[in-house]
Amino acid sequence: MRAGGGIPPAVLDTLEFPAALERVAAFAAGPLGAARVRARMPDADAPRVRDALAQVAELAALIITDDTLRAEPVPDLTESLALLRVPGSALEGTALGVFAVALAAAQVVGAALGRLERDAPRSAALRVPLPPRQLETRLREAIDPAGDVLDGASRELARARRAVREARAKLVARLERLLTDLDPQDRAPDAAVTVRAGRYVIPVRSTARSRVGGIVHDASATRATVFVEPPEVIELGNELRDREADEQREVLRVLRELTDALRPHADAIAAAWEMCVAFDDLCARARYSVEVNGFAPDIGGGPLKIRGGRHPLLLGGDLVVVAFDLELAPDEYTVLISGPNTGGKTVLIKAVGLLCLLAQSGIIPPIGPHSRLPVFTRVFADIGDRQSIAASLSTFSAHVAALRDILEHSDGDSLVLVDEVGSGTDPAEGAALAAAALRSLTRRHAVTLATTHLGALKRLASESVGVVNASLQFDADTLTPTYRLLKGIPGRSYGLAIARRLGVAGDVLADAERAVPDAERRLDALLADVEARARALAEREESLAQAEQAAIEDAARIEERAGALSRQERDVRQRERTADARARDQARGYLLEARKTVEAALGQARAAVDEATAREARRMLEKAIAETKDDGSAVGRSGGRLTWQLGDGVRTADGMVGHVREVRDDDQVVIESGAVRLIVRPEQIVEVLRTADEPAAVSTRAHSAGRPTARPADRPAATTEIKLLGLRVDEAEAELTQALDAAIQTDLPYLRIIHGKGTGALRELVHRVLAADPRVAHFALAPANQGGAGVTVVEFRA
Repeated sequence: MRAGGGIPPAVLDTLEFPAALERVAAFAAGPLGAARVRARMPDADAPRVRDALAQVAELAALIITDDTLRAEPVPDLTESLALLRVPGSALEGTALGVFAVALAAAQVVGAALGRLERDAPRSAALRVPLPPRQLETRLREAIDPAGDVLDGASRELARARRAVREARAKLVARLERLLTDLDPQDRAPDAAVTVRAGRYVIPVRSTARSRVGGIVHDASATRATVFVEPPEVIELGNELRDREADEQREVLRVLRELTDALRPHADAIAAAWEMCVAFDDLCARARYSVEVNGFAPDIGGGPLKIRGGRHPLLLGGDLVVVAFDLELAPDEYTVLISGPNTGGKTVLIKAVGLLCLLAQSGIIPPIGPHSRLPVFTRVFADIGDRQSIAASLSTFSAHVAALRDILEHSDGDSLVLVDEVGSGTDPAEGAALAAAALRSLTRRHAVTLATTHLGALKRLASESVGVVNASLQFDADTLTPTYRLLKGIPGRSYGLAIARRLGVAGDVLADAERAVPDAERRLDALLADVEARARALAEREESLAQAEQAAIEDAARIEERAGALSRQERDVRQRERTADARARDQARGYLLEARKTVEAALGQARAAVDEATAREARRMLEKAIAETKDDGSAVGRSGGRLTWQLGDGVRTADGMVGHVREVRDDDQVVIESGAVRLIVRPEQIVEVLRTADEPAAVSTRAHSAGRPTARPADRPAATTEIKLLGLRVDEAEAELTQALDAAIQTDLPYLRIIHGKGTGALRELVHRVLAADPRVAHFALAPANQGGAGVTVVEFRA
């Protein structure tokens, strides 16, 4: 991404943008991917920024569940590609070896991107047609990793190198015999066959040179030893040179052949190489997003809204980084941050600037979900001591010069960051100048964050539309910063309180307090009261959150015990079915036997009983026999509905087992199973397990069924609430996915997800899954009185 012309390098350096890019580049697989990250610059085109962040978020969602998804490092092909495009050129072995590495990486990256087409189509769009795989195979067969041509590159090369080895061995063997045959007085100490000027020689004493004869190719530093090629081996040396020349000609032919094979595919190779570098850049940004737990913000479409923002350069160290929330209303443009030194005001405004620059550079910054960042075409930062001896500028003069530049060039698409506005001169004049400048920036709708110690500026928010006060919380008891941003409340300076803490004399402090204007004293007292009330409210909220967390943990334990009971219930149901079938068979046998007896009795008493009475007796007996058949009906069915009474054990159509506790006026039935109460219609009761007056001998299940608890998961219907407490991340993701599918299939408008607070891992998982699900319209943490940070409520698209 290229920067617009409105963000000077000096501003990027002031906000430490290059250092932030370095943090992201550390996640790259290779140096080219890291360099691509370092070269990223803020883009002022909103659609491009949205697309870039969506691409990163898409890949980051996959990396969370599959850490094996990685880029491949590739070497730099810039110079080799340029030479490859020169007709008739021949690349060296090292360059061809580099091409082999790049082609292998391209195959791996291309295959990875191909697998992403369904789950990450934006990332898969990086894939390009790859060069033929045979090119890589041919290079691997011909060039070793060091860039040397292998013997197997061609038959001729293998034959030539074999001839070289034979000629060399023959030459060396002859020289060793000559060296052995020399008089010991003629041999140099530790003499051995060696090479000088490309010729094989033996070392002899200078005094023996004439006796040995031949060609001298070198001498020792002391001239006491000369390196001689004896006349007997000169021809063998020439033969070796000829064989080596044959080898070099064949090596050059192989290199030219390999280069000619690559040249037609130069464009495809360049595209595949670019694909690898771009994917490394993308993977680095996605891994950074996962590491800092960042969420892609909405780009444009409203005022600045940062949720859970953290300074990118403070993460990963020993410091505990406090997240901040900063949301501007549609009619708010200027935030005036006041408070004591060391409270973090400068860090805050630099963090806001850096988060915006990273997002516009296609990097998801460390911010929470539901954030929104405008696209700024210009960014101004007047932060730090601008004193310049060379330019003869004092600190105040330098700040005024910077302020002049801001006022000349800023507009409604600008972000302005000013530290200690109006400082460095008389407080009254400085405050007047600062107020006028801030009102001018506000009228232009430039988003402005300014810090100040000037008490007079704290009243600007009440006097000017579009200006809002803010402060970073300070613990009045310990006089230490908490670094929590409080919008709408100006900060106290605590100057006298800190002086008292550091031991300044009491009479001096008393004199100083009397010198404070009444208006300032009243404002300070009011702010102290507001801070005290805010602390009391925060403590109350924390107490309620702890109580809620304890309740959630208790519910999790109860649910765990219910799960154990559910396993018992399955065993009980199986025993019930077995006992029920046995009881039905026994009852049917009894009735069949009774039928024979009754038939015999009817035959004997026919003369005394009329035919109608006989038919009625037979009908009643046939009905009793039919109702004992194991065909899915239940004993006691009358007119298509079971007969039961209060206290009876029953089973519903969705598998719940319980006891009838209440029959309401609207004919609804209340069934109780352990801690679960279910309201059903009478026709939903499909089986009576045991009635109040049923003999224990007939229904053995009455002794084993007890009062089992039905789990919600046993029912086919969706639920508006799911609990993930106590689950591992992988288990929780599966449960969450099933609950989302069920809720959407049954057209539920919303779903409450109880994940608890704990370490925040479950909450982060839930938010990532929801953010990546296109069926989700909106999700957010529940209100404090409905679970707060331990519960997420998700709304589905219509």
